[in-house]
Amino acid sequence: MKIGIVISSTRPNRVGPAVARWIANQAPEGFELDIVDLAEVDLPFLAEPKLPAQGDYTLDTTQAWSERVSQYDAMIFAVAEYNGGYTAVLKNAIDTLYAEWAEMPIGLVGYGFGGGARATKALEPVLATVKALKVDGPELAFNTALTPEGDILPEAPAAEVRDLY
Repeated sequence: MKIGIVISSTRPNRVGPAVARWIANQAPEGFELDIVDLAEVDLPFLAEPKLPAQGDYTLDTTQAWSERVSQYDAMIFAVAEYNGGYTAVLKNAIDTLYAEWAEMPIGLVGYGFGGGARATKALEPVLATVKALKVDGPELAFNTALTPEGDILPEAPAAEVRDLY
């Protein structure tokens, strides 16, 4: 089974890469994992001339994103919470495609000062609309499960992440 672990933050001083590596380290043997950094994917914002539901992608960036997402059996989103919501780049990454998300299991691991709960909750209608299969994961709160610098604390809910696999 091939799983993509998505880093949803593109801020220069982000902790998303550390969270994604920690998520990957919880996987049991036998999984093929790929960390997907949306900063590197670098999708333009809603630049396709046609609606994503039509599946007629014309931009190289969209075609590459479609091919990449299509290779996964499931994904886990490391969801950063900024000001009570998820990031614009994550929304754009979802909205750029449509059919590729249908029936794909997507685990959500929120992180932030509130554990990312508001951000993962806000993703529910979006994932339902693209017909993805949302799988709730843990919430990682700063100072409880991880430090603001991105160090994972021993109290972090590793077993809950392993349940996503």
